Amino acid sequence: MPLYVDGQRVRLPRSAAELVRAHPLLEERARLLRGQSVQQVGPQGLLYVQQRELAVTSPKDGSISILGSDDATTCHIVVLRHTGSGATCLTHCDGSDTKAEVPLIMSSIKSFSDHTECGRLEVHLVGGFSDDRQLSQKLTHQLLSEFDKQDDDIHLVTLCVTELNDREENENHFPIIYGIAVNIKTAEIYRASFQDRGPEEQLRAARALAGGPNLSTSPLAEPPHFVEHIRSTLMFLKKFPSPESSLFPGNKALLYRKNEAGLWEKISSPVT
Repeated sequence: MPLYVDGQRVRLPRSAAELVRAHPLLEERARLLRGQSVQQVGPQGLLYVQQRELAVTSPKDGSISILGSDDATTCHIVVLRHTGSGATCLTHCDGSDTKAEVPLIMSSIKSFSDHTECGRLEVHLVGGFSDDRQLSQKLTHQLLSEFDKQDDDIHLVTLCVTELNDREENENHFPIIYGIAVNIKTAEIYRASFQDRGPEEQLRAARALAGGPNLSTSPLAEPPHFVEHIRSTLMFLKKFPSPESSLFPGNKALLYRKNEAGLWEKISSPVT
């Protein structure tokens, strides 16, 4: 089934700018999102999603009420929501394997919405800018194309990517929006930044860093804390060169849960 905007079939391939010209409501929604002030999101009820990670939950979740991610330069943050069940998935895509990621996003939502008869699937795409290597443009096209290939009808509600999320300063281009959050209970999507990126922030960042060819795809456009983030991640990799034995003895998973204060706490690993 195809991708829709306000009940109309999306015609691909098109750039983000061409899509919003064909569907003015998309342009208005992007303008409103860009115009928001950035909200600082605390740890209470938050599940932070790093690059190449995916998280899904529903309004029934008693511990998690907000999904969020930031530090997206050429990357895109994708939110897929089922309006009937309220099941919401957020992922931070970098273009490494979009063809596999989109079906995974779809299946994660379906696993939370199997018994829901009403509602529809709505997708929101945010991130990227007019980078010199056109990596953002490529990722935008990949995501739109892959969602368009899925079996289910998918309604594109927010498109604030690439040239729609671009600002120019001293002849250099930068993203306007680096991060967003989605409220699982209300479905509100808003600009956001995060101090708490746990649990195991460095371990999770090291996984993404070790799997990529570059420290950054757009070094001039990175946020101010990027250098310190990379430095701490590299120091973590130096400290734990063999994490499978030092951090996962006996091949046991690291398990965390939210405590009553809304903070992550480590719990005992299961017996293997």
